[in-house]
Amino acid sequence: MFVILVYDFAQKRVNKALKISRKYLHWVQNSVLEGEISNANYIKLKSELEMLMNPEEDSVILYTFRSNKYSRREEIGLKKGGDENIL
Repeated sequence: MFVILVYDFAQKRVNKALKISRKYLHWVQNSVLEGEISNANYIKLKSELEMLMNPEEDSVILYTFRSNKYSRREEIGLKKGGDENIL
């Protein structure tokens, strides 16, 4: 499946959230990651982030798609993230 992850963590946990997320997805912009992920890794990613987060201060939004075949990605302005993220 293809996933877009958007997170907002308190400053003391934000670096850990990024480190966890980058194990599974590609960083494309501040607090935004995307990529193909297996069902098993999707469950692991969610579990790790839930263990880290304080639900009263932090949030995660996960958009899931069967594939990125029917999506279109357009970048305007400063490109962030690595070149390996080109879809």
